[in-house]
Amino acid sequence: MARLSRPGATRRSWGCAAAFLLLLFTVQAAQKADFSGDSTAATINHSLTLLQRLQELLQNGNGSDSVLRVRSAASDEPKVFHTHQLLLSLQSEVFESLLRNQSVVTLYEPPETAALFEKFIRYLYCGGVSILLHQAIPMHQLASKYRVWGLQRGVAEYMRTHLASESSQGHVVGWYHYAVRVGDAVLQESCLQFLAWNLSAVLGSVEWGSVSVELLLLLLERSDLVLHSELELYTAVEGWLSRRQPEAPVAERVLRAIRYPMIAPSQLFRLQAQSAVLARHRAAVQDLLFQAFQFHAASPLHFAKYFDVNCSMFLPRNYLAPSWGSQWVITNPARDDRSTSFQTQLGPSSHDAGKRVTWNVLFSPRWLPVSLRPVYSDSVAGAIQPVRIEDGRPRLVITPAMSSPDFAGVSFQKTVLVGVRQQGRVLVKHAYSFHQSSDEAADFLAHADLQKRTSEYLIDNSLHLHIIIKPVYHSLIKVKK
Repeated sequence: MARLSRPGATRRSWGCAAAFLLLLFTVQAAQKADFSGDSTAATINHSLTLLQRLQELLQNGNGSDSVLRVRSAASDEPKVFHTHQLLLSLQSEVFESLLRNQSVVTLYEPPETAALFEKFIRYLYCGGVSILLHQAIPMHQLASKYRVWGLQRGVAEYMRTHLASESSQGHVVGWYHYAVRVGDAVLQESCLQFLAWNLSAVLGSVEWGSVSVELLLLLLERSDLVLHSELELYTAVEGWLSRRQPEAPVAERVLRAIRYPMIAPSQLFRLQAQSAVLARHRAAVQDLLFQAFQFHAASPLHFAKYFDVNCSMFLPRNYLAPSWGSQWVITNPARDDRSTSFQTQLGPSSHDAGKRVTWNVLFSPRWLPVSLRPVYSDSVAGAIQPVRIEDGRPRLVITPAMSSPDFAGVSFQKTVLVGVRQQGRVLVKHAYSFHQSSDEAADFLAHADLQKRTSEYLIDNSLHLHIIIKPVYHSLIKVKK
């Protein structure tokens, strides 16, 4: 290990570092200066050279006045960094306190953070760092521990924008659990929303086994889960319970969160006969299974007279099965208006198994609200002003092509999923929901630029939509029991 600098050298190193910082601030001030339109003004920018010099200070230890010794259980030898107190103190109040009365500091880090400590120190000198998915949590831990708030915010933003990135072991579940531990509510909600909208992809991955009880229950409470069917969800939950073997109260709480009325009677019979998990906890869910069979046996209108259907048990999730909606791929969506039609089942009850509803869908890439439409006038001053393409906004209208007495007691929630390609995978990044009282979502693709072929909303210059129709039952008549 190199010797510490003498006091004179220490003063010179402080002066050297201060000179570098003064130069950096001078360059930044020059870049922001207002030259009042002087055509002879120019900016001389050597900031990259300055950053290179600062990096060399760290690499070579020139003028070092402090030493960090980083110990870890993964190695008997500490990592030694010859540093400069001024630069560390400017970035971290923790280092400012540690180095106030001593020049050699021993730090103890877990193997994961110790492996990234050199990157972390380099950020303190140069203000930049490159990280990979598996490095996000330990880098965030270092930034939080040493109170480097800019780096902490940067890593959190990296995590929020890389949820869709592909990794062999998965990372979103782990990031969610970490966000809960550190109290990052924004990252926590971002992870939860991503998992809900892309649950089918998660159910079949290694990541599903690492889902905590708390996260599983949060997901099961949601009606915006995107998956093929409720049976797919039950199968995944059954596998989770078999692997994790939680205590009986936890298992029963999980099983009671399944929406059994959304599963066909034939499939419910099969589960009762073949599911070992259901057999083990049959008493805890017997009332829900019986209620599900009653729901399928009677008309929804009659069933609603005796049971409260205004609860989550009778509310469908976002199922991708064909009976619940249709996929629609619109090629070159900025070109002109398009329309399509499809059929869905009237409702999940087997009593309505043979009843279908036809839906008409209109897509317009440049619909103009009334406030932006041209006004006709006979006067020259009131001549029609040209309307720019960008003044319009995309519009999607979904209407039933029929009316029927069977619609009594049923309203329809429409959900439109927009698929995007990220890191080579097609995932759901946007979802729009609206009810029967409205035929369209007011903010549909409000921020999308469909004119650009590189738009994040397009896949190979096509707009990938999946339209889901969710029947919602209502109690019309209350019968005293």
